[in-house]
Amino acid sequence: MDESASAGRLLVATPVLGDPNFRRTVVLIVEHEDEQGSLGVVLNRPTDVPVGRVLEPWTELATSPSVVFSGGPVATSSALALALVPGTDEPVGWHPLDGSPPKMSRLGLVDLDAPPGLLAAAITQLRVYAGYAGWSVGQLQSEIDEGAWYVVPAEPGDPFSPDPEQLWPAILRRQGGELAYLATFPDDPSLN
Repeated sequence: MDESASAGRLLVATPVLGDPNFRRTVVLIVEHEDEQGSLGVVLNRPTDVPVGRVLEPWTELATSPSVVFSGGPVATSSALALALVPGTDEPVGWHPLDGSPPKMSRLGLVDLDAPPGLLAAAITQLRVYAGYAGWSVGQLQSEIDEGAWYVVPAEPGDPFSPDPEQLWPAILRRQGGELAYLATFPDDPSLN
């Protein structure tokens, strides 16, 4: 398992991570810069808020479940969106994740101020997040070194999972070995 964090990789919370903001979360790193820190979005925390309630023009493009996801504890009143686009073009209002691995090159951030019609034909999947997770310079690597996160490869469809509540065990299972075994780790080990 490669322990280096970079854009387009996943952070999977270890079973011992007790912070309620990140307990059993899967975070996609969307920016990772040595001088500015890291930014990511939690992929497996859907809310009950329909996308149409906060960003009505984007409702038709949102992947099911068409709700806003809680992207993290920072700037929860702001929204960002991830979208998957096929082909090789870079549609207006969409930007790939800088420095992500080649298989993640068609996943990127959407400018939610752009008219959805500009992107409608180009987007195959879209998800909206309220807030994000942020780490200052060195903070994320320190948390990884302390055993709070597993750093694993992402698949382009991970942010758009139709069953986001099962993403944590699904990502662990697909790693194989010891991490696959951890997918069965009980929610509350003291009850065993």
